[in-house]
Amino acid sequence: MPRCQEGMARPGCQQAVFRFYEELNDFLSPDRRKHAFVHPFTGTPSVKDVIEALGVPHTEVDLILVDGRSVGFDHRLRGGERVAVYPVFEALDISPLNRLRPVPLRRTRFILDVHLGKLARYLRLMGFDALYRNDYDDSTIIGLARTEHRIILTRDRGLLKHGSVTHGYWLRNTEPRSQLLEIVRAFDLRRSARPFSRCLQCNVLLESVDKGTILADLPPRVRQACESFARCPGCQKLYWPGTHYQQMKALLVRLNLFPGPGQYT
Repeated sequence: MPRCQEGMARPGCQQAVFRFYEELNDFLSPDRRKHAFVHPFTGTPSVKDVIEALGVPHTEVDLILVDGRSVGFDHRLRGGERVAVYPVFEALDISPLNRLRPVPLRRTRFILDVHLGKLARYLRLMGFDALYRNDYDDSTIIGLARTEHRIILTRDRGLLKHGSVTHGYWLRNTEPRSQLLEIVRAFDLRRSARPFSRCLQCNVLLESVDKGTILADLPPRVRQACESFARCPGCQKLYWPGTHYQQMKALLVRLNLFPGPGQYT
């Protein structure tokens, strides 16, 4: 039997009017963005299945209204409905409505796919918990996201459509610095940033260390020029406000992402 198409009158064919809001339009074909459109379907599919068939991962959705009523992902469509789909609201309380994720992850912790290593480093530079390894496969990423309550960051839409994923974000930008700005804005992270408080290699929070206990480990010029130091309790790497620190700080200043002092300023 031919597939249902818009305007077709066939047994079992139904239609609903969909409207996607804000950044959810990024996932749609250009002719469907920022306005209502008719979508045909057969049977009584769940609204989640139809939304993902249109290209929008369920992790990007936080509110669905069917004929003005808040519904869950398992709501069945029967034809003739008007469906409004809204993105994740990290900074807005919509608790009276049927929020589709169990709870927002207010302790923002990330896990990044294998293509986002530089973004992971930038997020750690800002002080955010950003788990990353270049040998993680999709199942590992999904498992760690669930057990450690992390938000998956990825450029792979298919990863976010996995049924076990509850919190995830699809990056629109491809350049790492632009990706950092995108994440800071999307999750309203500017006020919670703690630059230079986390190890760039291990993702572990740094600890202050007394200069007198590490003199033997310092280059001669650093012994004379610096007084503030921090150590990673994981890999034991030492950090101090040297030339590399100044370069990274200048980058954050240019991006308007340097809100306050870090561990070893």
